[in-house]
Amino acid sequence: MVEIIPAILTDSLSDLIDLVNQAEGKVDRVQIDIVDGKFANNRTIDPSALNEVDTTLKLDYHLMVVEPSHWIEKCVRAQADRVIGHIEKMGNQAEFVKKVQKAGARVGVAIDIETSVDMIESQVLSDIDVVLVMSVKAGFGGQEFDKRALSKIDKLNKFRTQNNWHYKICDDGGITLECADDLEEEGVDEISIGRRIFKGDMIRNIEQFRSKLDK
Repeated sequence: MVEIIPAILTDSLSDLIDLVNQAEGKVDRVQIDIVDGKFANNRTIDPSALNEVDTTLKLDYHLMVVEPSHWIEKCVRAQADRVIGHIEKMGNQAEFVKKVQKAGARVGVAIDIETSVDMIESQVLSDIDVVLVMSVKAGFGGQEFDKRALSKIDKLNKFRTQNNWHYKICDDGGITLECADDLEEEGVDEISIGRRIFKGDMIRNIEQFRSKLDK
């Protein structure tokens, strides 16, 4: 079953808390998007905003930042279940993975829409919990799904089968009901959906995606 993960990209603490509260009891985890203003021309809340937030949700931190290794401890203090860093501005992929694991969280790497799967080091793929594939340009919400992500998901799916690796594949960005079938067909395990999943009746929105994915 494909897991649906609401994604929160905001620069407002009150908005963040409201969206976390909306997701409470409806899903198992949410993704907190962190943009530092350097990786992309946008800036969101800092992970420390989640330090004292009372939630039963598992929290993923999706780091669209320069040198994600510098953000690991901050994410762990902010209740991270998984820390996912973009490789484009990452100095050392293996070091990032080890640091996250040592800090006590699960770890993933992410690739932007222009980045090839081949840029992820094999030793990293053998040791991580999730690969996040962007299907829009990282850093901004409200963009249209880019089908180039599908071939990357297919490639990652084949890699893990051939090598007996165990990472999950998550797609993030612009996901609509129309493209959900294609994502599942290529082997995706998780989909991250932003404002679209929160708009209106969240339970109904989740059920609509679930009905598409479970066919």
